[in-house]
Amino acid sequence: MKALDTVLKTACTAAALIGVIALQPARAADEGNGKVLAGTHNCAACHGPNLNNPVSSDYPKLAGQHADYIYWALRQYQMGNGNPNFGRSNAIMSVQVQNLSQSDLKDLAAYIESLPGDLVQKK
Repeated sequence: MKALDTVLKTACTAAALIGVIALQPARAADEGNGKVLAGTHNCAACHGPNLNNPVSSDYPKLAGQHADYIYWALRQYQMGNGNPNFGRSNAIMSVQVQNLSQSDLKDLAAYIESLPGDLVQKK
C-alpha cells in the first residue's frame, strides 16, 4: 500500500508540474540571436555562405529548411554523444551544439528558416 501511495504522490506532482509549465507563456524564437549564434559557431565554414552553398556535397544546404526540422536535428546532435542509436552522431556537429540551450537551438532554427534557399518541396 505504501508503494501505491508513493506512485500516486509522484504522479500528482508530475501532473502539477506539467500544468505549471503549460501555463508559462511561449517564448518566440529570436532570429537575431540565431544569426549571432550562426556566426559565432561558424556554421558557414561547412554549410557555405548564407548556409546555402556547402563547401562539400557531404554537408547539407540549410537555408530555408523548416525550423522544426532544424531544431530537432540539432537537439539530436546534442543528445547523440557519439551513439548513433540515440540521436545523431557527427563529431563536428555534436561539439558545435553541446553548450547551446534549447532556446538557442530554436533561435538558430528560426534564423536558418528565414534565409532564402534552394530547397525544393516535392508535390
